[in-house]
Amino acid sequence: MRSLDEHVLKVAKEIVAKFIEVGRVSPASFDDTFKSVYKSVKEAILDYSTEEEGEQSS
Repeated sequence: MRSLDEHVLKVAKEIVAKFIEVGRVSPASFDDTFKSVYKSVKEAILDYSTEEEGEQSS
């Protein structure tokens, strides 16, 4: 599970950094935005993993 968290962290960081570069997020709102993006990325990966496991057991 640690590896998953590391990958989610890297993806979330890159997304938020890109948002800052294009002006969609200010450094002042980084904390809230990062938490939101991290949660969304992790949920998406876990949902996808659950779907994949369901398809394999069918």
